[in-house]
Amino acid sequence: MFKDTIKMFLALLIGLVFFSSSSIAGDVTQSRLNDSENEPQNWIHHHGNYEAHRFSALTDINKSNVGGLKVAFTYAMGDIQGGGTAPIVFPFSGLEGTPIVEDGYMYVTTGWGRVTKLDVRGGKAVPLWSHNPEADKDYAPSVTCCGINNRGVALHGEKVVSKVIDGRMFALDKHDGSVIWEKQIADVGIAEVFTGAPLIIKDMAVTGMAGAEFGVRGWIAAHNVDNGDQIWKTYTIPGPGEPGHETWKDDYDAYKLGGGTTWVTGSYDPQLNIIVWGTANPGPDWDNASRPGDNLWTDSTIALDADSGRFLWGFQHTPNDPYDYDSIAENTFVDGSINGQYVRSTIHANRNGYVYALDRTTGEPIWCTQFVKKLTWTAGLDENCRPVDYNPNVDVQTYAPGSAAGRGGVTESGARGAVEGISCPAHTGGKNWPPTAYSPHTGLYYIPVIESCNKAFAGIVNPGDWKPREWYLGGAPFFTFDDPASGRITGSVTSIDVSTGTVRGKWETKFPMLGGVLATGGGLVFTGTADGSVVALDDETLQELWRFETGSAINAPPMSYEAGGKQYIAIEVGLGGAWPQWFTDSTPELKSAVPSNVLYVFSL
Repeated sequence: MFKDTIKMFLALLIGLVFFSSSSIAGDVTQSRLNDSENEPQNWIHHHGNYEAHRFSALTDINKSNVGGLKVAFTYAMGDIQGGGTAPIVFPFSGLEGTPIVEDGYMYVTTGWGRVTKLDVRGGKAVPLWSHNPEADKDYAPSVTCCGINNRGVALHGEKVVSKVIDGRMFALDKHDGSVIWEKQIADVGIAEVFTGAPLIIKDMAVTGMAGAEFGVRGWIAAHNVDNGDQIWKTYTIPGPGEPGHETWKDDYDAYKLGGGTTWVTGSYDPQLNIIVWGTANPGPDWDNASRPGDNLWTDSTIALDADSGRFLWGFQHTPNDPYDYDSIAENTFVDGSINGQYVRSTIHANRNGYVYALDRTTGEPIWCTQFVKKLTWTAGLDENCRPVDYNPNVDVQTYAPGSAAGRGGVTESGARGAVEGISCPAHTGGKNWPPTAYSPHTGLYYIPVIESCNKAFAGIVNPGDWKPREWYLGGAPFFTFDDPASGRITGSVTSIDVSTGTVRGKWETKFPMLGGVLATGGGLVFTGTADGSVVALDDETLQELWRFETGSAINAPPMSYEAGGKQYIAIEVGLGGAWPQWFTDSTPELKSAVPSNVLYVFSL
């Protein structure tokens, strides 16, 4: 009888434990989001964690056995068709998203914002539901600079939160895909669009927007996850009376069309309760003489109070930018000894060819390092990580003589007029939006690099001629290359020692790196290449250890999860964005790239 009582007690205890864990697993709480490292089998953040490490602690796939990695399953995601109206027509959509996985259930998005839930517990993809937001395939792409893009969803409670290119945000019931709420957040009528994944903080969905090439004013906003109501909204371009407004020294209120959009998902520090986010180029591009002054807070890393959206600090990477050097890339938090001092840092790889470490409590620079092989737009950075040729006494920066549009749209005679030249990196970067990774095991930061230059011209902008939903450009690049003889653009994965800011290694490729990277506890770095290869590298040496040819092109970052006791590597395959439209002359092999939009999942 005593034994029976013990058995009943144990059964009850097991039941309670199961019930408790199931309840926790079914409800994505703030505690789980804060401590996502405690559940390495899942991937419940867009960037892996709030710190944007894109690191998986799973070790089953490692250096000793990665050669045996093979395709476990694939899933055709669809929505390949393009869209737009002349003159902006994209031939097809691609995939740039990061899958989200919770307890064997995966959530993926297409470029058009279709959300699909897959049961991947059995080593295959079983679709459970799919929500098609029915984006306007003619209108929405016509007010985007760079393709039909959606980079993923976020989880909160039992909701799936996502955005659509046409400026809508919605919450779905994660069990059946039904719509809980849907709201128009961005104003697509003035070319505000959505491409990035939401960032969940407490009961808020924090989001940025795109459209810097169309005369918009960038912002970051927080909305209530339960109903979509706005909680706060902060413009990245300060208005009258706000810190930084004095750096717009024109006489026609250029700040109102100033760009500074925020189209890549930011990072969050729960202890400091701050959001750190990157901002895009000023508008208009290239003609920096039409917007004299430093143009804060474009091309910047900024920090906001998470509860109120109040601006805390900013660091501008390229003042009065004449090159289209967005600073939208993710910010990666690393705490530890840097240059002999313990700091809470944020690491950011910029389009301008430099990687920066900033103190994330103050925004003060710690170190800055060139990570591209060819850089001509400036002679270097000073001890404060400012361009050495930056002149605080002039309103229009010239930087290196002869660089593209780097003479402020002024001819040698001093008159306003179109000028042209060559600058490296090109407006593509350096590093573009594809995300970096950081391994706490190696202390290395891995950058997907584009080695590029461009010939560009700067013209004259008449703001009075601008109309909503029209391009707001003071010039354009017309030839992009790395090697002028071949006209090609190349790339690499470059590793940086975050404790010193020194370059540790490079894995070079004949293609630009258009997808992101993933670091793992198994001592590996995974990435996808523009010619369709999924590659595993040694996280110390960057030696190539494994390669799989998908037959298409890759424009998305990999991630890892565990289901049924087995580790998997997942990546979306399908070239999208503006590359097929604008840059295939620099990557001629991609002219014949086959649109695919297929999820690939690998295992041992």
